[in-house]
Parts: sequence; C-alpha cells; structure tokens
Amino acid sequence: MRYTFGGDEHVFVEVDEAMSLEAFFRSLSITNAVRDSRIRGVTEICPANASFQIKFDPDVIAPDDLLRELKGLEGAGSGGAELKTRIIEMPVFYDDPWTRETLMRFRERHQDPGATDLEYTARINGYPDVPSLIAAHAGSPWFVSMVGFVAGLPFLTQMVERDKQIQAPKYLRPRTDTPKLTVGHGGCFGAIYSVRGAGGYQMFGITPMPIYDPAQEISYLRDFMILFRPGDIVKFRPVGRDEYDAAVEEVEAGRFSPLIREVDFSLAAFQADPTGTNAALLGVLHG
Repeated sequence: MRYTFGGDEHVFVEVDEAMSLEAFFRSLSITNAVRDSRIRGVTEICPANASFQIKFDPDVIAPDDLLRELKGLEGAGSGGAELKTRIIEMPVFYDDPWTRETLMRFRERHQDPGATDLEYTARINGYPDVPSLIAAHAGSPWFVSMVGFVAGLPFLTQMVERDKQIQAPKYLRPRTDTPKLTVGHGGCFGAIYSVRGAGGYQMFGITPMPIYDPAQEISYLRDFMILFRPGDIVKFRPVGRDEYDAAVEEVEAGRFSPLIREVDFSLAAFQADPTGTNAALLGVLHG
C-alpha cells in the first residue's frame, strides 16, 4: 500500500494499481476499521475503487501519528471479503430521446460520429446489435464500488468475469451537457449521473429514479439525500416510454417505492461461481 499526504488535512492511500473487486473490498475493510477505531482527529473517511482518503484535523492528531495508526490497520483488509448489503433494482429507458438528442449534439467529440453511443459500444464489444448490448448490460448485477466525484454519483463494476465486462472509452472531449439520471459507461465502469452537467461517458439511457435529493423531499430519500453507498448492488431493468413516464409521475407524487432487498455477498463465492452468485442475488430480489 502507498501512502501520500494531500495538503495539510488529507492522507491518500493507494491499495492497488489495478481496479478490482479485491482491491475495493480491501479498501472498504480498512476504512470500516478506521471508522470503528474512532481515531481522534479523523473527520471524514472516503473509500474508492482501489484506494481511500482520510481527512483529519492536524490540530488534534499529528500527520505522522495518523499515518502510524493507519498502517496499524492494514491487516483489517486481509481477511474474508463478506458483506451484508442491499440489491436495488433500477428501471432504465434505454436509447431514450433525451440522451439521444444530447449525444447527437456532441458527435464531433466522439470516436464514431456516425453511430450512437449504444451502436458504437455494441460494435467494439463484439455484440451483433444494440438489443444484445442492452441485454448484457441489464442481464447481470453491478457492484457500487465508489460514490462521489459528483454528489451521489455511483461508480459501478459489472459482476461478470473480467473478460466479459463491457468496456468503452470516454468521449474524445467531454460534453458540456449530460441529462440528469443518465446511465453511462466509461472504461470498465458504469455510472449514473446524479445531476445534469458535463460528462464524457457513453450514454446508454436514463432512469426515472432519482438517486440524489439535497432537499430530501423524495419519499425514499428523506432519511438521507444520497441513495447509494459503497457495497450496494444494482440490477438494471429495461423499461419502455410508458413505464418510464408512469414512474416519473409516481416519483413526483411521492408514491414511487424502489425495489430494495437485503442480501449477503461473499467475494469468494462470487469468484468461484459468478453465474450462480448472480442468480442467487436476483432470486432474493424477486423472490
């Protein structure tokens, strides 16, 4: 593990150079240990895909003392990778008119100006057509390995063997506009844009289900303004325009209730049998 200071108030810890579920679980285990240790002076803890960052008050704990405390917790990340978490179903309107209009406005910034983002991603991943790509995207669960960059935005790792993961480069130059709640993909990561703004991920569709509400007025976000937390599992479900519009109305009326189930996840079990683990997770979701 590599430790570096970020200014006077942060320690950045790189768990691994490669991003993987193993690296994420080690990061999560250590940051949980930091939280449970209640180290004086630690004010914020942020796990990421293959790293984590700690914010501290240097008037309460000296930087070298914090570094010594963190190094003493390295062993917390070497145990079994098991997690009590949630699986959350998210409706997605793939190839919707809003992301399509947006991507058409920015084709000069794209690798293939003559194709949509879905068409381009399907082609470079060897899928015969867009429906096949959508089926693969929605067919397996996704692991939330980080929340951030923009408030509430989840980074998602597809829960399949590495050689089966969908991969697509980001735009050659970032867009200055991306619709709120766009479901995108960049590199090997999926993402859901929590707010409208700039972005460079390939745009696949849009969800009617808000994931960030700073006013905490949306029914299922009243307890906390951000839906996702690291370790959550997401299952996308394709919907058409009618179901999308109906869900938007339900959200606005305060009646939308996401499908969320508590589940146990074992990294060892997943690595031994990804297909069987995913089937069991989906069985809990719809059981």
